[in-house]
Amino acid sequence: MNLNSVFARRLYLCWLLENEQKPNVPKLMEITGWPRRTLQDVLKALPGMGVELDFVQQGIRNNDGYYQLSSWGPLDRQWITRHREQLLEAISQG
Repeated sequence: MNLNSVFARRLYLCWLLENEQKPNVPKLMEITGWPRRTLQDVLKALPGMGVELDFVQQGIRNNDGYYQLSSWGPLDRQWITRHREQLLEAISQG
């Protein structure tokens, strides 16, 4: 399967948001090894794909909290789960 690395990164991030407990940017940086700016850019791009993303505020600082998907939009959650390894491969090649 030949996937664009940018698209694969977005799909994989959706999978992480669904499968990690209280995913925030520092936790996602730790899991993926991606820079903060890359994660922020990918998170910002998801609504443009029809994915509904919420930030759940916890604490008094603006960045205290975590992200959660409220809708996968047009994406197929099961397909992403089945092809997670191929997504990771495409990301590493990009």
